Order: sequence, then C-alpha cells, then structure tokens
Amino acid sequence: MKPLDGKVAIVTGAGHPRGMGQAASLRLAEHGAAVVLTDLAKGEDDDALRGLRKGVRHIEAGGGKAMAMAVDVTRRADIEDCVARTLTAFGGIDILFNNAGTPVGAGAFLDMTDAQWDMSYEVNVRGPALFCRAVIPHMIERGGGSIINNASVAGLGAIPFMAAYTATKFAVVGLTKAIATEFGHHNVRCNAICPGSIKTAMYDLEATHIAERRGITVEEAKRSLDEEGWMKRSAEPGEVADVVAYLAGPASSFITGVALPVAGGMAPGL
Repeated sequence: MKPLDGKVAIVTGAGHPRGMGQAASLRLAEHGAAVVLTDLAKGEDDDALRGLRKGVRHIEAGGGKAMAMAVDVTRRADIEDCVARTLTAFGGIDILFNNAGTPVGAGAFLDMTDAQWDMSYEVNVRGPALFCRAVIPHMIERGGGSIINNASVAGLGAIPFMAAYTATKFAVVGLTKAIATEFGHHNVRCNAICPGSIKTAMYDLEATHIAERRGITVEEAKRSLDEEGWMKRSAEPGEVADVVAYLAGPASSFITGVALPVAGGMAPGL
C-alpha cells in the first residue's frame, strides 16, 4: 500500500517540466494518488499544454492515473469545469495543491502599474481562494482532505523590489490560516509551503532581474541566490515536491494552518 492510494489530487501550475507543480504531481502519483495536472494553456500548440501531457505520460508509464486540463485560475468557470471533470473521471477530490502563481508583481514599488497589482492579486490570491471554495464541499463529503498553498518565503518576510508579489503571498498565508480555522472540524487541513530559492524557470527570471539591477552576470546572480540561505544552495523542485506529498498524506494528519518554510534557512525580513 502506498500512502495516497485511492486519493485524488488536483495540482495547478503543473505544465512546466522544471516547475514545482509538475514535480509535485509526479511525487503525488508515486505515492499512489490519481492526479489532475492543470495550467494556463491557450491552444493545442501551447508549451504548457504539452508539458501537462508529458507529465501525464510519465505518470501513466509508471502505472499511475492522471489527466491534463487547461485551467485559468482567474476564471471561476474554468475551475468549476475542472472540478466537475475530476469528479467524473476519479469520483472525488482529496488533495489540492494551489501552485499556480505569477511573478508580474516584481519591480520597483513606485514603477509598478495597476495592471501588475491586479494580475498579482487575481492569480496569486483570488485563484487559490476560488479553487478552495470549489473543492472543500467535495472534501467534506469524502470525510476530509488536504489543501497545500504555495506561498513563498515572500509570504513570511519582505523581499526588495517585489512589493505586489510579497503582498499577495502574505495574503496566501492568511487565506491558509483562515481555511484551516474554519474547516478543521471537517478534517479538511490547509497548510502553506514557503519555498525559497528553487531551481525553476522563475529562478532564472529572478536571476536575470538581479543581474540587470546590480550590473552583474546572470551566473553571478544565481550564485548570490544560492548563498542567501544558511545551507548555501538552491533546491531542486523535487525537494519541494517531497514536502507537498508529506502535507498531503497521513503522516501529517495533525498538521494544519502552518506556513512552512522550504528554504534552507532563507527567511527574509524575519
């Protein structure tokens, strides 16, 4: 028996092969869950959709169950359709990893536009809230469930030149605690992970921004990111996936309302 046998998980932002979402999808499947991989995708030639399908093939090749779905987390109709199709395909929902996010909230505070603030809120806060509202009734029907929200260390302390991103990630931590408080008696747990420097596409983007601001090379910027935590390295997406699988499973059955740094000691502002 695997710890997540018979469980059904939805993972948002799972289309990038180097992302935390896809890594978590694969790990949840390895632990026995049927997984619905979702991401924002526009058309059959979209890279995200191809990435989702590659993830599904990987899971199925290992004997697991999975399906791919294009979902815009800012659209309630997309989320409701995802939930309905998941119920039809797998019969229930036990796990939700709200991983989808946007880095558009990065930049100098005085230069940030209203559009950047609005998009940061819509994707990073409203999207997870809408998904939680859609799945919680079904989790209650199943006798409980586990929600994991991706909040970032930016939800624990201030990071310069990331005002909107930081503000929304603080909101994700607050949302996590509010849901944990309200639905704990239904055995619906809600926790946040707060990753630090993880070697994803966003890591590359952040290094590029740092290099431009400081007038250094991208490789030098990456080294500076790697050295920010006490462990003096950045993590692989799979290390985050291990934490997601733990919070999704029975080993964490009495843990809820926690904002857990996965950051090698990196905790800005604390």
